Amino acid sequence: MAKRFKKDTPVYFDYKDPKTLMRFINIYGQIEPIAKTGLSAKQQRQLAVAIKRARHLALLPFVAQG
Repeated sequence: MAKRFKKDTPVYFDYKDPKTLMRFINIYGQIEPIAKTGLSAKQQRQLAVAIKRARHLALLPFVAQG
C-alpha cells in the first residue's frame, strides 16, 4: 500500500471543513487507514474525531450514498 495523501496534509483537521475531510473517507463512507493516509497516529486520531463530529452535525454522511 502506498501512502497517498502525505503532501497536502493540513496542520489541524477542522470538523467544519467537510471538503478536506472527504479526502480521507473511502467510497463506502469509512475512514481510510493510516497506511493509505500517511498520517501519524496523533493526526489519524484527530482526523477520526473531526470526521465523527462532522457526521453528528450532518456535514458528512455516516454511510455511502447510493
